[in-house]
Amino acid sequence: MSRKAVQVRRRGYDVIRDPLLNRGTAFTHAERQALGLTGLLPSEVNSMAQQARRSYAGISRHAEPLDRYVAMAALQDRNEYLFYRVLTDNLAALMPVVYTPTVGLATQNFSHVFQRGRGVWITPDCRGRVAEVLNNAAAGRDIRLLVVTDNESILGIGDQGAGGMAISVGKLALYVVGAGIDPASTLPVSLDVGTDNRTLLDDPLYLGWRQPRLRGAEYQALVDEFVDAVGSEFSGALLQWEDFRKDNAQQLLARHRERQLSFNDDIQGTGAVALAGIMSALRITGQSLEEQRILIYGAGAAGLGIARQIKAGLALHGLDEAAIRPHLAVMDSRGLLTDAGRFDDAYKLELAWPATLAAAKGLTGLAATRLQDVVERFQPTVLIGASGQPGAFSEGVIRSLAAHSARPVVMPFSNPTDRAEATPGDILRWTGGRALVATGSPFAPVELDGRRIRIGQGNNVFIFPGLGLGALAGNCRSITDNMVASAAQALAAAVKEDELADGLLFPEVERLREVSQIVARGVVRQAHEDGVAGCSLNEAVSAIEGERWNPDYPALEPH
Repeated sequence: MSRKAVQVRRRGYDVIRDPLLNRGTAFTHAERQALGLTGLLPSEVNSMAQQARRSYAGISRHAEPLDRYVAMAALQDRNEYLFYRVLTDNLAALMPVVYTPTVGLATQNFSHVFQRGRGVWITPDCRGRVAEVLNNAAAGRDIRLLVVTDNESILGIGDQGAGGMAISVGKLALYVVGAGIDPASTLPVSLDVGTDNRTLLDDPLYLGWRQPRLRGAEYQALVDEFVDAVGSEFSGALLQWEDFRKDNAQQLLARHRERQLSFNDDIQGTGAVALAGIMSALRITGQSLEEQRILIYGAGAAGLGIARQIKAGLALHGLDEAAIRPHLAVMDSRGLLTDAGRFDDAYKLELAWPATLAAAKGLTGLAATRLQDVVERFQPTVLIGASGQPGAFSEGVIRSLAAHSARPVVMPFSNPTDRAEATPGDILRWTGGRALVATGSPFAPVELDGRRIRIGQGNNVFIFPGLGLGALAGNCRSITDNMVASAAQALAAAVKEDELADGLLFPEVERLREVSQIVARGVVRQAHEDGVAGCSLNEAVSAIEGERWNPDYPALEPH
Protein backbone atom coordinates (compact mmCIF):
# COMPACT_ATOMS: atom_id res chain seq x y z
CA MET A 1 0.00 0.00 0.00
CA SER A 2 2.79 2.44 0.88
CA ARG A 3 4.20 2.30 -2.71
CA LYS A 4 1.06 3.60 -4.38
CA ALA A 5 1.30 7.09 -5.79
CA VAL A 6 0.04 9.97 -3.67
CA GLN A 7 -1.64 12.92 -5.37
CA VAL A 8 -0.22 16.16 -3.94
CA ARG A 9 -2.10 19.43 -4.26
CA ARG A 10 0.12 21.37 -1.88
CA ARG A 11 3.22 23.28 -2.83
CA GLY A 12 6.28 24.71 -1.15
CA TYR A 13 6.40 24.90 2.62
CA ASP A 14 2.90 23.42 2.83
CA VAL A 15 4.38 20.13 1.61
CA ILE A 16 7.25 20.24 4.11
CA ARG A 17 4.90 21.01 6.98
CA ASP A 18 2.75 17.91 6.35
CA PRO A 19 4.42 14.94 8.13
CA LEU A 20 2.70 12.46 5.79
CA LEU A 21 4.11 14.26 2.72
CA ASN A 22 7.41 15.62 3.96
CA ARG A 23 10.52 13.61 3.20
CA GLY A 24 13.06 16.33 3.93
CA THR A 25 16.40 15.83 2.23
CA ALA A 26 15.06 12.73 0.45
CA PHE A 27 13.05 14.80 -2.05
CA THR A 28 14.61 14.25 -5.46
CA HIS A 29 15.53 17.25 -7.59
CA ALA A 30 12.61 16.45 -9.90
CA GLU A 31 10.20 16.36 -6.95
CA ARG A 32 11.58 19.62 -5.64
CA GLN A 33 10.99 21.26 -8.98
CA ALA A 34 7.46 19.87 -9.35
CA LEU A 35 6.37 20.67 -5.79
CA GLY A 36 7.86 24.14 -5.48
CA LEU A 37 10.64 23.06 -3.11
CA THR A 38 13.68 24.22 -5.05
CA GLY A 39 15.92 26.22 -2.74
CA LEU A 40 13.91 25.30 0.37
CA LEU A 41 16.21 22.37 1.26
CA PRO A 42 19.99 21.75 1.18
CA SER A 43 21.08 20.67 -2.28
CA GLU A 44 22.24 17.13 -1.42
CA VAL A 45 19.64 14.37 -1.89
CA ASN A 46 19.73 11.65 0.78
CA SER A 47 18.36 8.14 0.77
CA MET A 48 15.95 7.17 3.52
CA ALA A 49 18.67 4.90 4.93
CA GLN A 50 21.00 7.89 5.28
CA GLN A 51 18.26 9.93 6.93
CA ALA A 52 17.47 7.09 9.32
CA ARG A 53 21.11 6.77 10.40
CA ARG A 54 21.34 10.50 11.04
CA SER A 55 18.06 10.58 12.97
CA TYR A 56 18.85 7.56 15.14
CA ALA A 57 22.29 8.91 15.95
CA GLY A 58 20.73 12.20 17.06
CA ILE A 59 18.17 10.43 19.23
CA SER A 60 20.82 8.19 20.76
CA ARG A 61 22.89 11.18 21.83
CA HIS A 62 20.26 11.99 24.44
CA ALA A 63 21.07 10.32 27.75
CA GLU A 64 17.68 10.75 29.40
CA PRO A 65 14.71 8.61 28.25
CA LEU A 66 12.31 11.57 28.28
CA ASP A 67 14.65 13.54 26.03
CA ARG A 68 14.71 10.60 23.61
CA TYR A 69 10.90 10.52 23.70
CA VAL A 70 10.75 14.22 22.85
CA ALA A 71 13.23 13.71 20.00
CA MET A 72 11.16 10.83 18.59
CA ALA A 73 7.97 12.89 18.89
CA ALA A 74 9.62 15.75 17.03
CA LEU A 75 10.64 13.37 14.25
CA GLN A 76 7.08 12.02 14.00
CA ASP A 77 5.76 15.58 13.75
CA ARG A 78 8.20 16.35 10.91
CA ASN A 79 8.30 13.18 8.85
CA GLU A 80 5.96 10.30 9.59
CA TYR A 81 7.58 7.83 7.19
CA LEU A 82 11.06 8.44 8.57
CA PHE A 83 9.79 8.16 12.15
CA TYR A 84 8.41 4.70 11.42
CA ARG A 85 11.54 3.64 9.54
CA VAL A 86 13.71 4.58 12.52
CA LEU A 87 11.30 2.90 14.97
CA THR A 88 11.00 -0.29 12.88
CA ASP A 89 14.75 -0.62 12.35
CA ASN A 90 15.51 -0.07 16.06
CA LEU A 91 12.39 -1.50 17.68
CA ALA A 92 14.03 -3.21 20.66
CA ALA A 93 15.85 -0.01 21.60
CA LEU A 94 13.04 2.45 20.88
CA MET A 95 9.86 0.66 21.93
CA PRO A 96 10.66 1.45 25.60
CA VAL A 97 11.01 5.09 24.50
CA VAL A 98 7.77 5.50 22.53
CA TYR A 99 5.86 3.31 24.94
CA THR A 100 6.39 1.59 28.30
CA PRO A 101 8.11 2.71 30.45
CA THR A 102 9.07 6.16 29.10
CA VAL A 103 5.54 7.01 27.98
CA GLY A 104 4.68 7.23 31.68
CA LEU A 105 7.15 10.10 32.04
CA ALA A 106 5.76 11.64 28.87
CA THR A 107 2.22 11.72 30.27
CA GLN A 108 3.41 13.22 33.56
CA ASN A 109 5.37 15.93 31.74
CA PHE A 110 3.05 16.32 28.76
CA SER A 111 2.32 20.03 29.20
CA HIS A 112 6.02 20.81 29.71
CA VAL A 113 7.33 19.01 26.63
CA PHE A 114 4.36 19.67 24.31
CA GLN A 115 5.41 20.55 20.75
CA ARG A 116 2.49 19.97 18.40
CA GLY A 117 -1.10 18.77 18.65
CA ARG A 118 -1.62 15.21 17.41
CA GLY A 119 -5.01 13.52 17.52
CA VAL A 120 -8.13 15.03 19.04
CA TRP A 121 -9.12 16.14 22.52
CA ILE A 122 -12.83 15.81 23.31
CA THR A 123 -13.80 18.05 26.24
CA PRO A 124 -17.19 18.71 27.87
CA ASP A 125 -17.25 21.93 25.84
CA CYS A 126 -17.65 19.71 22.75
CA ARG A 127 -21.05 18.37 23.86
CA GLY A 128 -23.57 18.40 21.04
CA ARG A 129 -20.92 18.61 18.33
CA VAL A 130 -18.57 15.68 18.93
CA ALA A 131 -19.24 14.30 15.44
CA GLU A 132 -18.20 17.65 13.94
CA VAL A 133 -15.01 17.69 16.04
CA LEU A 134 -14.10 14.16 14.95
CA ASN A 135 -14.76 15.02 11.34
CA ASN A 136 -12.47 18.05 11.60
CA ALA A 137 -9.74 15.93 13.18
CA ALA A 138 -9.96 13.32 10.42
CA ALA A 139 -9.35 16.01 7.79
CA GLY A 140 -10.83 13.85 5.03
CA ARG A 141 -8.87 10.71 5.96
CA ASP A 142 -10.52 7.28 6.09
CA ILE A 143 -10.21 6.56 9.82
CA ARG A 144 -10.23 2.83 10.59
CA LEU A 145 -8.67 2.70 14.05
CA LEU A 146 -8.97 4.86 17.16
CA VAL A 147 -7.31 4.50 20.57
CA VAL A 148 -9.17 6.48 23.23
CA THR A 149 -8.39 7.20 26.87
CA ASP A 150 -10.01 9.39 29.49
CA ASN A 151 -6.59 9.68 31.16
CA GLU A 152 -7.67 8.56 34.63
CA SER A 153 -5.68 5.35 35.16
CA ILE A 154 -2.48 5.79 33.18
CA LEU A 155 -0.25 2.76 33.71
CA GLY A 156 0.44 2.67 37.46
CA ILE A 157 0.55 6.46 37.89
CA GLY A 158 -3.13 7.36 37.86
CA ASP A 159 -4.88 10.52 36.68
CA GLN A 160 -2.72 12.44 34.22
CA GLY A 161 -5.32 14.68 32.62
CA ALA A 162 -4.81 15.71 29.01
CA GLY A 163 -1.36 14.09 29.04
CA GLY A 164 -2.96 10.71 28.50
CA MET A 165 -2.87 11.55 24.81
CA ALA A 166 0.71 10.23 24.84
CA ILE A 167 -0.70 6.77 25.56
CA SER A 168 -3.06 6.86 22.58
CA VAL A 169 -0.30 8.13 20.28
CA GLY A 170 2.13 5.46 21.49
CA LYS A 171 -0.33 2.60 21.09
CA LEU A 172 -1.14 3.62 17.53
CA ALA A 173 2.55 3.85 16.67
CA LEU A 174 2.89 0.20 17.69
CA TYR A 175 -0.19 -0.72 15.62
CA VAL A 176 1.56 0.76 12.60
CA VAL A 177 4.83 -1.07 13.24
CA GLY A 178 3.28 -4.34 14.41
CA ALA A 179 0.22 -4.70 12.19
CA GLY A 180 1.12 -2.56 9.19
CA ILE A 181 -1.85 -0.25 9.72
CA ASP A 182 -1.63 2.91 7.60
CA PRO A 183 -0.98 5.78 10.06
CA ALA A 184 -3.22 8.02 7.96
CA SER A 185 -6.15 5.76 8.94
CA THR A 186 -5.54 6.11 12.71
CA LEU A 187 -6.72 8.70 15.20
CA PRO A 188 -5.55 9.06 18.82
CA VAL A 189 -8.22 10.42 21.16
CA SER A 190 -8.17 11.92 24.63
CA LEU A 191 -11.51 12.32 26.37
CA ASP A 192 -10.26 15.30 28.36
CA VAL A 193 -13.02 15.47 30.95
CA GLY A 194 -10.94 17.28 33.55
CA THR A 195 -8.63 15.99 36.25
CA ASP A 196 -8.59 15.50 40.01
CA ASN A 197 -4.79 15.68 39.98
CA ARG A 198 -4.16 18.82 42.04
CA THR A 199 -0.56 19.09 40.80
CA LEU A 200 -1.85 19.46 37.24
CA LEU A 201 -4.63 21.87 38.15
CA ASP A 202 -2.15 24.10 39.98
CA ASP A 203 0.41 23.99 37.16
CA PRO A 204 0.27 27.25 35.15
CA LEU A 205 1.56 25.36 32.09
CA TYR A 206 -1.11 22.64 32.21
CA LEU A 207 -2.78 22.36 28.79
CA GLY A 208 -5.89 20.36 29.62
CA TRP A 209 -9.48 21.21 30.52
CA ARG A 210 -8.79 22.88 33.87
CA GLN A 211 -11.76 21.56 35.84
CA PRO A 212 -12.42 18.75 38.32
CA ARG A 213 -13.06 15.45 36.55
CA LEU A 214 -16.53 15.08 35.04
CA ARG A 215 -18.43 12.12 36.49
CA GLY A 216 -21.85 10.51 36.63
CA ALA A 217 -24.57 11.04 34.06
CA GLU A 218 -22.78 13.93 32.32
CA TYR A 219 -19.67 11.81 31.82
CA GLN A 220 -21.71 8.91 30.50
CA ALA A 221 -23.62 11.16 28.10
CA LEU A 222 -20.39 12.56 26.65
CA VAL A 223 -18.90 9.09 26.14
CA ASP A 224 -22.17 7.90 24.55
CA GLU A 225 -22.10 10.83 22.17
CA PHE A 226 -18.47 10.05 21.32
CA VAL A 227 -19.23 6.39 20.53
CA ASP A 228 -22.24 7.37 18.43
CA ALA A 229 -20.08 9.87 16.55
CA VAL A 230 -17.41 7.26 15.85
CA GLY A 231 -20.11 4.99 14.41
CA SER A 232 -21.57 7.73 12.22
CA GLU A 233 -18.32 9.31 11.02
CA PHE A 234 -16.07 6.24 10.73
CA SER A 235 -18.21 3.27 9.74
CA GLY A 236 -16.60 -0.07 10.55
CA ALA A 237 -13.74 1.48 12.54
CA LEU A 238 -12.20 -0.25 15.55
CA LEU A 239 -12.21 1.53 18.91
CA GLN A 240 -9.67 0.53 21.56
CA TRP A 241 -10.40 1.65 25.12
CA GLU A 242 -7.25 2.48 27.08
CA ASP A 243 -6.41 3.39 30.71
CA PHE A 244 -9.90 4.03 32.06
CA ARG A 245 -10.57 3.64 35.78
CA LYS A 246 -11.50 0.05 36.54
CA ASP A 247 -15.23 0.66 37.10
CA ASN A 248 -15.58 2.83 34.00
CA ALA A 249 -13.45 0.39 31.99
CA GLN A 250 -15.81 -2.50 32.65
CA GLN A 251 -19.00 -0.49 32.32
CA LEU A 252 -17.97 1.07 29.01
CA LEU A 253 -16.83 -2.24 27.57
CA ALA A 254 -20.10 -3.92 28.49
CA ARG A 255 -22.18 -0.96 27.28
CA HIS A 256 -20.55 -0.45 23.91
CA ARG A 257 -18.91 -3.68 22.72
CA GLU A 258 -21.98 -4.70 20.73
CA ARG A 259 -22.69 -1.15 19.49
CA GLN A 260 -19.21 -0.43 18.17
CA LEU A 261 -16.38 -2.76 17.20
CA SER A 262 -14.21 -2.32 20.29
CA PHE A 263 -12.19 -3.89 23.07
CA ASN A 264 -10.47 -2.80 26.28
CA ASP A 265 -6.74 -3.42 26.20
CA ASP A 266 -6.25 -3.13 29.96
CA ILE A 267 -8.81 -5.86 30.61
CA GLN A 268 -8.77 -8.11 27.56
CA GLY A 269 -5.30 -7.44 26.18
CA THR A 270 -3.57 -7.80 29.54
CA GLY A 271 -5.52 -10.97 30.27
CA ALA A 272 -4.55 -12.50 26.97
CA VAL A 273 -0.86 -11.67 27.44
CA ALA A 274 -0.82 -13.19 30.93
CA LEU A 275 -2.51 -16.38 29.76
CA ALA A 276 -0.06 -16.64 26.86
CA GLY A 277 2.86 -16.27 29.28
CA ILE A 278 1.55 -19.12 31.42
CA MET A 279 1.00 -21.32 28.38
CA SER A 280 4.57 -20.61 27.19
CA ALA A 281 5.92 -21.57 30.62
CA LEU A 282 3.97 -24.82 30.50
CA ARG A 283 5.74 -25.67 27.24
CA ILE A 284 8.94 -25.66 29.32
CA THR A 285 7.61 -27.57 32.33
CA GLY A 286 5.58 -30.05 30.29
CA GLN A 287 2.54 -29.48 32.49
CA SER A 288 -1.04 -28.55 31.65
CA LEU A 289 -3.02 -25.48 32.67
CA GLU A 290 -5.43 -27.49 34.82
CA GLU A 291 -2.50 -28.68 36.94
CA GLN A 292 -1.68 -25.12 38.02
CA ARG A 293 -2.58 -23.08 41.09
CA ILE A 294 -2.55 -19.44 40.10
CA LEU A 295 -2.48 -16.43 42.43
CA ILE A 296 -3.12 -12.93 41.09
CA TYR A 297 -1.98 -10.09 43.34
CA GLY A 298 -4.03 -7.06 42.33
CA ALA A 299 -7.75 -6.88 41.55
CA GLY A 300 -8.06 -3.78 39.38
CA ALA A 301 -8.87 -3.78 35.68
CA ALA A 302 -5.70 -5.69 34.84
CA GLY A 303 -6.24 -8.28 37.58
CA LEU A 304 -9.84 -8.73 36.47
CA GLY A 305 -8.82 -9.21 32.84
CA ILE A 306 -6.11 -11.71 33.75
CA ALA A 307 -8.49 -13.70 35.95
CA ARG A 308 -11.19 -13.78 33.30
CA GLN A 309 -8.78 -14.94 30.63
CA ILE A 310 -7.32 -17.68 32.83
CA LYS A 311 -10.84 -18.84 33.59
CA ALA A 312 -11.55 -18.92 29.86
CA GLY A 313 -8.40 -20.96 29.34
CA LEU A 314 -9.37 -23.44 32.04
CA ALA A 315 -12.88 -23.67 30.60
CA LEU A 316 -11.36 -24.73 27.28
CA HIS A 317 -9.91 -27.69 29.19
CA GLY A 318 -13.42 -28.70 30.25
CA LEU A 319 -13.50 -27.21 33.76
CA ASP A 320 -16.71 -25.61 34.95
CA GLU A 321 -16.89 -22.66 37.36
CA ALA A 322 -16.85 -24.81 40.49
CA ALA A 323 -13.87 -26.82 39.27
CA ILE A 324 -11.98 -23.65 38.29
CA ARG A 325 -12.15 -21.98 41.71
CA PRO A 326 -9.48 -24.07 43.50
CA HIS A 327 -7.06 -23.27 40.67
CA LEU A 328 -7.34 -19.48 40.79
CA ALA A 329 -7.16 -17.05 43.72
CA VAL A 330 -7.12 -13.26 43.65
CA MET A 331 -5.94 -10.76 46.26
CA ASP A 332 -6.53 -7.03 46.50
CA SER A 333 -5.02 -4.54 48.95
CA ARG A 334 -7.16 -5.96 51.75
CA GLY A 335 -6.28 -9.58 51.15
CA LEU A 336 -7.74 -12.71 49.60
CA LEU A 337 -11.10 -12.15 47.91
CA THR A 338 -13.80 -14.39 49.37
CA ASP A 339 -17.57 -14.27 49.12
CA ALA A 340 -17.73 -13.46 52.82
CA GLY A 341 -16.28 -10.02 52.11
CA ARG A 342 -18.01 -6.76 51.27
CA PHE A 343 -16.72 -5.11 48.12
CA ASP A 344 -16.86 -1.53 46.93
CA ASP A 345 -16.41 -2.91 43.41
CA ALA A 346 -19.17 -5.39 42.61
CA TYR A 347 -17.10 -7.19 39.96
CA LYS A 348 -14.78 -8.54 42.66
CA LEU A 349 -17.46 -10.99 43.69
CA GLU A 350 -16.86 -12.94 40.46
CA LEU A 351 -13.20 -13.28 41.48
CA ALA A 352 -13.90 -14.34 45.06
CA TRP A 353 -13.34 -17.74 46.58
CA PRO A 354 -16.11 -19.42 48.58
CA ALA A 355 -15.41 -18.70 52.24
CA THR A 356 -15.50 -22.45 52.90
CA LEU A 357 -12.63 -23.01 50.46
CA ALA A 358 -10.57 -20.26 52.11
CA ALA A 359 -11.22 -21.76 55.54
CA ALA A 360 -10.16 -25.21 54.34
CA LYS A 361 -6.83 -23.68 53.28
CA GLY A 362 -6.42 -21.93 56.63
CA LEU A 363 -6.89 -18.56 54.99
CA THR A 364 -9.04 -16.72 57.47
CA GLY A 365 -8.43 -13.69 59.62
CA LEU A 366 -5.01 -12.07 59.45
CA ALA A 367 -3.55 -14.92 57.36
CA ALA A 368 -5.88 -14.03 54.49
CA THR A 369 -4.58 -10.47 54.38
CA ARG A 370 -0.85 -11.14 53.96
CA LEU A 371 0.61 -12.25 50.65
CA GLN A 372 3.23 -14.53 52.14
CA ASP A 373 0.64 -16.35 54.26
CA VAL A 374 -1.57 -16.85 51.22
CA VAL A 375 1.39 -18.19 49.23
CA GLU A 376 2.35 -20.61 52.02
CA ARG A 377 -1.16 -22.00 52.39
CA PHE A 378 -2.43 -21.90 48.79
CA GLN A 379 0.95 -23.05 47.39
CA PRO A 380 0.56 -21.46 43.95
CA THR A 381 2.66 -22.54 41.00
CA VAL A 382 2.04 -19.23 39.22
CA LEU A 383 2.24 -15.77 40.84
CA ILE A 384 1.14 -12.73 38.84
CA GLY A 385 1.49 -9.12 39.93
CA ALA A 386 -1.05 -6.52 38.84
CA SER A 387 -0.95 -4.36 41.97
CA GLY A 388 1.28 -1.43 41.08
CA GLN A 389 3.00 -2.02 44.43
CA PRO A 390 6.80 -2.09 43.99
CA GLY A 391 8.53 -4.72 46.12
CA ALA A 392 5.33 -6.58 46.95
CA PHE A 393 6.98 -9.86 45.94
CA SER A 394 9.46 -9.94 48.81
CA GLU A 395 12.22 -12.47 49.31
CA GLY A 396 10.03 -14.31 51.82
CA VAL A 397 7.14 -14.49 49.35
CA ILE A 398 9.30 -15.78 46.51
CA ARG A 399 11.14 -18.33 48.66
CA SER A 400 7.79 -19.63 49.96
CA LEU A 401 6.58 -19.93 46.38
CA ALA A 402 9.72 -21.83 45.34
CA ALA A 403 9.44 -24.21 48.28
CA HIS A 404 6.31 -25.76 46.78
CA SER A 405 7.10 -25.62 43.05
CA ALA A 406 10.06 -26.95 41.10
CA ARG A 407 9.68 -24.28 38.36
CA PRO A 408 7.51 -21.47 39.75
CA VAL A 409 6.17 -18.98 37.21
CA VAL A 410 6.51 -15.38 38.41
CA MET A 411 5.16 -12.46 36.39
CA PRO A 412 5.47 -9.01 38.01
CA PHE A 413 3.41 -7.25 35.39
CA SER A 414 2.88 -3.80 36.93
CA ASN A 415 4.05 -0.82 34.87
CA PRO A 416 6.12 1.29 34.62
CA THR A 417 9.41 -0.33 35.62
CA ASP A 418 9.58 1.22 39.09
CA ARG A 419 6.15 -0.25 39.91
CA ALA A 420 7.16 -3.88 39.30
CA GLU A 421 6.41 -6.16 42.25
CA ALA A 422 9.98 -7.53 42.08
CA THR A 423 12.96 -7.44 39.75
CA PRO A 424 13.85 -10.51 37.67
CA GLY A 425 17.34 -10.58 39.17
CA ASP A 426 15.98 -10.89 42.71
CA ILE A 427 13.40 -13.49 41.74
CA LEU A 428 16.00 -15.66 40.03
CA ARG A 429 18.51 -15.35 42.88
CA TRP A 430 15.90 -16.20 45.50
CA THR A 431 14.83 -19.30 43.55
CA GLY A 432 18.29 -20.48 42.58
CA GLY A 433 17.52 -19.77 38.93
CA ARG A 434 14.51 -22.11 38.90
CA ALA A 435 11.81 -19.49 38.36
CA LEU A 436 10.32 -18.78 34.94
CA VAL A 437 10.04 -15.00 34.83
CA ALA A 438 8.30 -12.46 32.62
CA THR A 439 7.68 -8.80 33.35
CA GLY A 440 5.42 -5.99 32.23
CA SER A 441 8.30 -3.60 31.53
CA PRO A 442 11.62 -4.31 29.82
CA PHE A 443 14.45 -5.68 31.97
CA ALA A 444 18.02 -6.58 31.03
CA PRO A 445 19.12 -10.24 30.97
CA VAL A 446 20.18 -11.72 34.31
CA GLU A 447 23.60 -13.31 34.76
CA LEU A 448 23.39 -16.13 37.33
CA ASP A 449 25.75 -19.04 38.01
CA GLY A 450 27.32 -18.81 34.58
CA ARG A 451 23.94 -18.59 32.82
CA ARG A 452 22.52 -15.66 30.91
CA ILE A 453 18.76 -15.66 31.38
CA ARG A 454 16.75 -13.37 29.14
CA ILE A 455 13.58 -11.77 30.47
CA GLY A 456 10.50 -11.79 28.27
CA GLN A 457 8.31 -8.70 28.39
CA GLY A 458 4.63 -9.49 28.76
CA ASN A 459 3.74 -6.39 26.82
CA ASN A 460 0.24 -6.03 25.39
CA VAL A 461 1.94 -5.08 22.14
CA PHE A 462 2.06 -8.80 21.38
CA ILE A 463 -1.76 -8.91 21.49
CA PHE A 464 -3.47 -5.68 20.51
CA PRO A 465 -1.97 -5.13 17.02
CA GLY A 466 -2.84 -8.68 15.97
CA LEU A 467 -6.25 -8.58 17.64
CA GLY A 468 -7.04 -5.26 15.96
CA LEU A 469 -5.70 -6.36 12.58
CA GLY A 470 -7.73 -9.56 12.73
CA ALA A 471 -10.92 -7.72 13.65
CA LEU A 472 -10.48 -5.19 10.84
CA ALA A 473 -9.38 -7.73 8.23
CA GLY A 474 -12.37 -9.90 9.10
CA ASN A 475 -14.74 -6.92 8.91
CA CYS A 476 -16.00 -8.10 12.29
CA ARG A 477 -19.14 -6.84 13.97
CA SER A 478 -17.74 -7.36 17.46
CA ILE A 479 -14.79 -8.88 19.30
CA THR A 480 -15.81 -11.95 21.27
CA ASP A 481 -14.17 -13.41 24.37
CA ASN A 482 -13.23 -16.45 22.30
CA MET A 483 -11.37 -14.23 19.84
CA VAL A 484 -9.30 -12.83 22.70
CA ALA A 485 -8.60 -16.35 23.99
CA SER A 486 -7.53 -17.40 20.51
CA ALA A 487 -5.14 -14.44 20.41
CA ALA A 488 -3.52 -15.73 23.63
CA GLN A 489 -3.18 -19.24 22.25
CA ALA A 490 -1.66 -17.96 19.01
CA LEU A 491 0.85 -15.81 20.92
CA ALA A 492 1.98 -18.72 23.09
CA ALA A 493 2.43 -20.89 20.03
CA ALA A 494 4.47 -18.17 18.32
CA VAL A 495 7.29 -18.34 20.89
CA LYS A 496 10.18 -20.26 19.33
CA GLU A 497 11.99 -23.12 21.02
CA ASP A 498 15.29 -21.23 21.11
CA GLU A 499 13.51 -18.28 22.75
CA LEU A 500 12.12 -20.58 25.43
CA ALA A 501 15.58 -22.08 25.94
CA ASP A 502 16.96 -18.58 26.61
CA GLY A 503 14.31 -17.96 29.29
CA LEU A 504 11.87 -15.95 27.17
CA LEU A 505 8.16 -16.58 27.74
CA PHE A 506 7.31 -14.09 24.99
CA PRO A 507 8.79 -13.57 21.52
CA GLU A 508 11.62 -11.19 20.81
CA VAL A 509 10.31 -7.71 20.11
CA GLU A 510 11.99 -7.65 16.70
CA ARG A 511 9.51 -10.34 15.58
CA LEU A 512 6.52 -8.10 16.33
CA ARG A 513 5.09 -7.94 12.81
CA GLU A 514 5.47 -11.70 12.27
CA VAL A 515 3.84 -12.42 15.63
CA SER A 516 1.04 -9.93 15.00
CA GLN A 517 0.13 -11.73 11.78
CA ILE A 518 0.09 -15.08 13.61
CA VAL A 519 -2.22 -13.61 16.24
CA ALA A 520 -4.43 -11.97 13.60
CA ARG A 521 -4.91 -15.27 11.76
CA GLY A 522 -5.98 -16.97 14.99
CA VAL A 523 -8.41 -14.12 15.66
CA VAL A 524 -10.13 -14.23 12.26
CA ARG A 525 -10.50 -18.00 12.36
CA GLN A 526 -12.24 -17.69 15.71
CA ALA A 527 -14.37 -14.81 14.43
CA HIS A 528 -15.72 -17.08 11.71
CA GLU A 529 -16.43 -19.83 14.23
CA ASP A 530 -18.27 -17.27 16.38
CA GLY A 531 -20.24 -15.93 13.42
CA VAL A 532 -19.16 -12.29 13.77
CA ALA A 533 -17.02 -11.95 10.62
CA GLY A 534 -18.30 -9.88 7.71
CA CYS A 535 -16.26 -11.52 4.96
CA SER A 536 -14.99 -14.95 4.04
CA LEU A 537 -12.08 -16.51 5.90
CA ASN A 538 -9.99 -16.53 2.73
CA GLU A 539 -10.63 -12.82 2.19
CA ALA A 540 -9.68 -12.05 5.77
CA VAL A 541 -6.48 -14.10 5.69
CA SER A 542 -5.54 -12.53 2.36
CA ALA A 543 -5.99 -9.07 3.89
CA ILE A 544 -3.70 -10.04 6.77
CA GLU A 545 -1.01 -11.67 4.67
CA GLY A 546 -1.18 -9.25 1.76
CA GLU A 547 0.61 -5.96 1.35
CA ARG A 548 0.69 -3.98 4.59
CA TRP A 549 1.77 -0.38 5.16
CA ASN A 550 5.53 -0.03 5.31
CA PRO A 551 7.67 3.04 6.04
CA ASP A 552 8.92 3.47 2.47
CA TYR A 553 8.38 6.79 0.74
CA PRO A 554 5.54 6.59 -1.81
CA ALA A 555 5.66 8.13 -5.22
CA LEU A 556 4.44 11.75 -5.18
CA GLU A 557 2.45 13.03 -8.13
CA PRO A 558 1.76 16.78 -8.35
CA HIS A 559 -1.94 17.43 -8.83
